[in-house]
Amino acid sequence: MPERLRPNDVTFLGEETAHAPLHNATLEIFDALDEAGEQRFGYEALVSLIADRIDFVPRYRQRIRQVPGRLAMPVWVDEDDFDLGYHVRRSALPRPGSMEQLWELVARIMSRRLDPQRPLWELYVVEGLEGDRVALLSKSHQALVDGISTVDLLQVLLDTDPDPRDVPCQHWEPEREPSSSALLVEALRDSVRRPRVVLDGVRVNAEAVGRTARGALAMLGELSGAARRPHPETPLAAELSAQRRVLTVKTDFAAHRAVKEFHHASINDVVLATVTGALRAWLMTRGEAVNAGRSLRAMVPMSVIDDEAEPTSLGSQVAGHLLDLPVGEASPVVRLHQVSYAFRAHKDTGRAVSADKIAGVSGFAPTTFHALGSRVAVEHRRRNYDLVVTHVPGPQFPLYAAGARMVETYPVPPLLPGRALAIGVTSYDGLVSYGITADRDAIWDIEVLGQCITEALEELVDSASETRQRAPRGRARPGAKEKS
Repeated sequence: MPERLRPNDVTFLGEETAHAPLHNATLEIFDALDEAGEQRFGYEALVSLIADRIDFVPRYRQRIRQVPGRLAMPVWVDEDDFDLGYHVRRSALPRPGSMEQLWELVARIMSRRLDPQRPLWELYVVEGLEGDRVALLSKSHQALVDGISTVDLLQVLLDTDPDPRDVPCQHWEPEREPSSSALLVEALRDSVRRPRVVLDGVRVNAEAVGRTARGALAMLGELSGAARRPHPETPLAAELSAQRRVLTVKTDFAAHRAVKEFHHASINDVVLATVTGALRAWLMTRGEAVNAGRSLRAMVPMSVIDDEAEPTSLGSQVAGHLLDLPVGEASPVVRLHQVSYAFRAHKDTGRAVSADKIAGVSGFAPTTFHALGSRVAVEHRRRNYDLVVTHVPGPQFPLYAAGARMVETYPVPPLLPGRALAIGVTSYDGLVSYGITADRDAIWDIEVLGQCITEALEELVDSASETRQRAPRGRARPGAKEKS
């Protein structure tokens, strides 16, 4: 019989609404021309590449089938008439397309839900980007990528060499979809073999139906004007609209590394200190109070080794970690040390996974790790936090798709109900790339936040340079360790 969905996956499907679609996305930008200046990468090349590699992620050709009466968990079944052309879509910007135009297109795509009657993913090939570049936007549902049975499609598309690796082609034939009676019989068998599992399935299905109904009623209330907007304590707490804003910020890995080495921190500490400084400056532009002691609580998914958790194909699990970002602290150095200290206990447990190990996972693993981070955030959605920040280290060397070099990559995280902002960060090939998703109505000044990220990093770099310049000659700078 087909594999059943896990309880969390059913929960994700039930939690989803038109105002809070639960899909992850990654935006990647490629050089489209070869050395001779000829177009070498575009829609046709990508379709051919996916056709060659999709066997590595068979769930990308499966859809969800409900069991009659919802007597058991739904199952994954092969799509009889799988249409790759439906899932891989061609788009273009008016040449030369700017990044601002790309952000607007991505925001509109991110605002739309995936079709639950088909395999839960889409990939857009966006041509016409300035500099003879092509962008790929990969969008997949949180129920699809679990890191156990399925990794993200982009993880298997990229190569370390311009010459694509040879992959044995297999002729795929969909497995016959079970009949309704067969699904019922199997559900009854499960009720005898695993009664607790079946009861859990009925409970989760019932909860999912209830959430869907409540979500529909809430939407009707909003449309009729009966729903009242909450009075949030911060601009990050807001009732979500159905539309999004997206922004990307490209920064240098070398700048983060310089701050890391000077202050004996980690790249993750520097990223979170940069986000903290950016949020502080952004709040100030809005006239928000950032008094000493004020903080914003972030859900920061972290890679861990946990023998009691369900194993993944990535060699580690992802767990939620709550972090208070000290936006009330004026000093960038103190902010960095506060963030670093907050993570020290996590590092001292011995469960933390090093950045080098994550970056060394086969394929381009950041796309999958970001998806797992989003799953963790949804699982902890009822906890008290203001935003989600995911940071995943990638390889510091170039990767290629169908011979084209990937020059930039940005996560595009989803928004959770009541939280108008999410930030994802990926380090790759000399860059640290910030991807910001925001509610269109609640955060109309997303470009200001993006500029604040750049300035917050510059502030950290400058503080390290100033401290180094102030250190007396012949004496070690503060915090430096003697070399043995």
